[in-house]
Amino acid sequence: MDMAVSDQSFLSNSDAAVDTAPDDTRPLAIEARGLVKSFDGTRAVDGVDISVPEGAIYGILGPNGAGKTTTLRMLLGIIDPDEGVRRVFGHDRPHDIGRLIGYLPEERGLYPAMKSIEAIAFMGALRGLSLAEGRKRGMELLERHSLAYAADRQIRQLSKGMAQTVQLLGTLVHQPRLVVLDEPFSGLDAINQGKLEGMIRTLAEDGVTVIFSTHVIHHAERLCEGVAIIAGGKVPYAGSVEAARDRIPAQVRLETRAREGGWTAALPEDTRREGDFFYFPLPEDGVEPLLRQLIEGEAGILSLSIERAGLHDAFVSIAGEAAARQLEADAQGVQS
Repeated sequence: MDMAVSDQSFLSNSDAAVDTAPDDTRPLAIEARGLVKSFDGTRAVDGVDISVPEGAIYGILGPNGAGKTTTLRMLLGIIDPDEGVRRVFGHDRPHDIGRLIGYLPEERGLYPAMKSIEAIAFMGALRGLSLAEGRKRGMELLERHSLAYAADRQIRQLSKGMAQTVQLLGTLVHQPRLVVLDEPFSGLDAINQGKLEGMIRTLAEDGVTVIFSTHVIHHAERLCEGVAIIAGGKVPYAGSVEAARDRIPAQVRLETRAREGGWTAALPEDTRREGDFFYFPLPEDGVEPLLRQLIEGEAGILSLSIERAGLHDAFVSIAGEAAARQLEADAQGVQS
């Protein structure tokens, strides 16, 4: 008999519901309650609640136009909410602690004629570093990321991935405690996406809080401790990735030698059969009582796997199929 536990899923639909962030004893880096923002009479963000503990990697997950960028800009104090409150490290005015924050906007922008090292130093100067200190730290960052050879190259001479890395290093040069990245993976190839994931993990290991927006689910699933799912300006779920996945029962896939028998009465009522396999949600009391009945009934178990739902399935359950289809279309548009 083959028994396995997998992260694949055979279930993709469930009623969406609101969840809250998990209990956490860490102080909050970001706290937002009831954020509302309208443009030209249309609510772009409609009552967003988010809590991000210090040192966490947190994702804002949703399709284009869902309100992710507007939410991030309100959290950073770039724009003020029409309603609601937000605090960054306990401060109501994020601009007052700007030196603690690094922000990479979705609209990338570096002066094309500026050298890489000067671009990093310039971005550090905007956060209070002297140019000399910015150049020193900038060179250390370039060396750490194997880009020292590009220090004196103009931005226009760099590839898109290299230019984006330089801008990210400029976001980090003043050693912020909070790093906010708006669609940081957009436009990067697989190699540079992997490098960026590594940088984000290293920041978190150093105690830095990282929050990023994305419409690519696998980045959030691989990196994030917590996520806020946003659709239509609302947040129907904010909490841990694990809790989001657990909203959908794990699925059992069973293969038996016997095709029929009295043992089939032990299977849950909502079991479905596809070829040689039976599929059903994991019973609340676990799979062990069922296994005993199958063995006693001589079902002849060939394989049994318990497969957890993925974040994609949770997103469908929470935000709906239309939002999930838009999310997938956005991701495919970036990759094409």
